[in-house]
Amino acid sequence: MKPLNRDTANLPYKRSVKVLQFGEGNFLRGFVDWIIDILNEKTDFNGSVEIIQPLKNGIVHLLNQQDGLYHVLLDGIQNGKPTQEKRLISCVSNAINPYDDYEAYLKLGENPELEFIISNTTEAGIAFDEADKNMDTLPNSFPGKLTALLYHRFQCFSGAADKGLNMIPCELIEKNGEALKSTVLQFAQHWNLPESFITWINEKNTFCNTLVDRIVPGFPKDNIKEIQQELGYEDNLVVKAEPFHLWVIEAPDSVKAAFPSDKAGLEVKFVDDLTPYRTRKVRILNGAHTTLVPVAYLQGLRTVREAVEDPRAGKFIREAIFEEIVPTLELPAKELEKFANAVIERFQNPFIRHELMSIALNSVSKYKVRVLPSVLEYHKRKGALPERLLHALAALILFYKGEWNGEPIALNDSEDVLEFFKTAWAKGNVSEVVNTVLSNTSFWDRDLTEIEGLPEIVAKNITQLQQSAEQVRADSV
Repeated sequence: MKPLNRDTANLPYKRSVKVLQFGEGNFLRGFVDWIIDILNEKTDFNGSVEIIQPLKNGIVHLLNQQDGLYHVLLDGIQNGKPTQEKRLISCVSNAINPYDDYEAYLKLGENPELEFIISNTTEAGIAFDEADKNMDTLPNSFPGKLTALLYHRFQCFSGAADKGLNMIPCELIEKNGEALKSTVLQFAQHWNLPESFITWINEKNTFCNTLVDRIVPGFPKDNIKEIQQELGYEDNLVVKAEPFHLWVIEAPDSVKAAFPSDKAGLEVKFVDDLTPYRTRKVRILNGAHTTLVPVAYLQGLRTVREAVEDPRAGKFIREAIFEEIVPTLELPAKELEKFANAVIERFQNPFIRHELMSIALNSVSKYKVRVLPSVLEYHKRKGALPERLLHALAALILFYKGEWNGEPIALNDSEDVLEFFKTAWAKGNVSEVVNTVLSNTSFWDRDLTEIEGLPEIVAKNITQLQQSAEQVRADSV
């Protein structure tokens, strides 16, 4: 089998570098670079990506062995039908490890055609590190590395107004662009950089808040040999991903014009405020996961797909989404319904095995952030309480009892949370258990027993779930 490189693929590289990308992991390669590759094909973007390895150890040597080439395989369901698609990604021109050559790294900032900095250095990546004392040697932190690069660029072009860059971080933290800018400015102060540089950062560079959404399982190690045979290349950097993609970027029109995704039919949205989209994702996608887990698990189901395709659990989660979550959100109804239908399809993806227990980590705090806001907003708008979302809360309290039908549940939460539930369930009486849990303000940031009717609904659901389980056990004897 032939190796994958630009000679064997007959793909000479001619595009100039417009994007520096901090991070060579599966997500950026299966999401951002996939998008940029389509931009090159369908618009006049005509730019390449140079990848910077943010940590000392990584895979840039493998990328360079393949001349930046690799395949993205999309597997999932679209419009109700299974779909599979493969794409050879050719937009990556080079990859560099700055730990090997700091000077070569800084020289990347001298490129006059550079426009974008994109990153995904994990949620912990955007952080100030006092240990980065100066720029004489490569800073350890990502914002430190970025500040050094930006200062080198500032000096190289004498602070030219048109040489500022657009920073588009993809780290999964709220207001990631603002956080990155704040940390860069913190380094500028820490290193006593000139006020003119700080002014240039503030006035001539753009830091965009973003929201990214695509499941990227990554390298398909279980069947890579078969995949390579089908591709016809020895590609050791294959990335698997779902078809769904969404990139919401809070940015001025100048960034949108420079990144013409609207001309490529991509789900990249440039908005003035991404808050409604973040809320939509947290409430519908993440909220549905958290709602589904305890309900489906107590029914004996173990994966998301299995649960969504189960007549009872599937009906429950669809009704919870469309009747109790969607009506509490601000975006246009058609847009919300389109997103909700896409979520159901993603849950049904036959190519991804998503274990319920992998989502169950820290379910109490997840319910507070992902589901409780929908409960409260539903109550505010309708003057009633959402039955299914409260049924999920009842199932969650039962789930945290730590056993069901005589079998232990491998709970995964902090020791104080687990100990709290152990003490609460020792009371025995369902109403007491419910009141103890719902009145715990450290869980919910408020006393939920103060909402009229809520404790009674939760207690009733717990009792019904227990009675149903007893009946099933009786019938099986």
